[in-house]
Amino acid sequence: MATMKDVALSAGVSTATVSRALMTPEKVSLSTRKRVEDAVLETGYSPTTLTRTLRRNESKTIVTIVPDICDPYFSDIIRGIEDAAVENGYVILVGDSSQQKKREHSFVNLVYTKQVDGMVLLGSDLPFNVSRQEQKNLPPLVMACEYAPELELPTVHIDNLTAAYEAVNYLTKLGHKNIAELSGPESSALCQFRHQGYQQALRRAGITMNASYVQYGDFTFEAGAKAITQLLSLSTPPTAVFCHNDIMAIGAIQKAKQMGFRVPQDISIMGFDDIEFSQYCDPALTTISQPRYEIGRQSMLMLLDLLKGHDVRSGSRLLESSLIVRESTASPKNK
Repeated sequence: MATMKDVALSAGVSTATVSRALMTPEKVSLSTRKRVEDAVLETGYSPTTLTRTLRRNESKTIVTIVPDICDPYFSDIIRGIEDAAVENGYVILVGDSSQQKKREHSFVNLVYTKQVDGMVLLGSDLPFNVSRQEQKNLPPLVMACEYAPELELPTVHIDNLTAAYEAVNYLTKLGHKNIAELSGPESSALCQFRHQGYQQALRRAGITMNASYVQYGDFTFEAGAKAITQLLSLSTPPTAVFCHNDIMAIGAIQKAKQMGFRVPQDISIMGFDDIEFSQYCDPALTTISQPRYEIGRQSMLMLLDLLKGHDVRSGSRLLESSLIVRESTASPKNK
């Protein structure tokens, strides 16, 4: 575990200067403070004395790190976080990381320098590289949305495997046998769980997975349009597509219609998330509804438990999802 001496050596200052920079930053120059802050991040220093000081000198502010603030999926989650925060006398800073490590580090720095008390991560990637042993020295943080079991961090999420199984199982019960999958990034933990659910539903229906039916995208409208173009150009195109989020599903619907296909008569399309726009697109989207507001609210309440000293670091709160049937899915026309 890094010590204050390690920070001092890395920053090229005395341990007394490190102490002043962390405890009373107004008493050191901006350049020195910056060197110390960078050294704290580099060494992974998280002293118990700093933790005690944080408890005595709370900022009553929480930072929420969002991978893409333009993604409507996150809006209700952030609202849930903020409502729970306000009820407990806290304010929220929302940081759009744009999935850039440098930006993420700057938000984490707010915690180490006592400008905020803790953080909620809306994603599975930690904004710092630590081993499992070092995770216990991390500042107060909670993960929302994505469950990464190898991190052993407090998390609020749904059962993505079961939700995906329910979605694809519904398609098989409609009579579909050629079911494609439009996944998010292959490296994403939640996408891996959803892919497992897709596979299990196919096996349950006695359907062999067709590798050419599995496409990957980045959760954007463009990814959905690109994937459906490729799928509908196959010699034996699918009759249904399970998409890992609503945005890609809506992009797929619009592109399929432009190509002359009817949804759902020629191709059924299933989404995931139940963002507000999903019920207003044409046709309205069949999807899996996540309790996004409650995910945000429970994440903030869990972080408050952490700040009070409760042992919830390896805790996990599993919330329920549900299948919402609308007009974008139907039985295949040749059933």
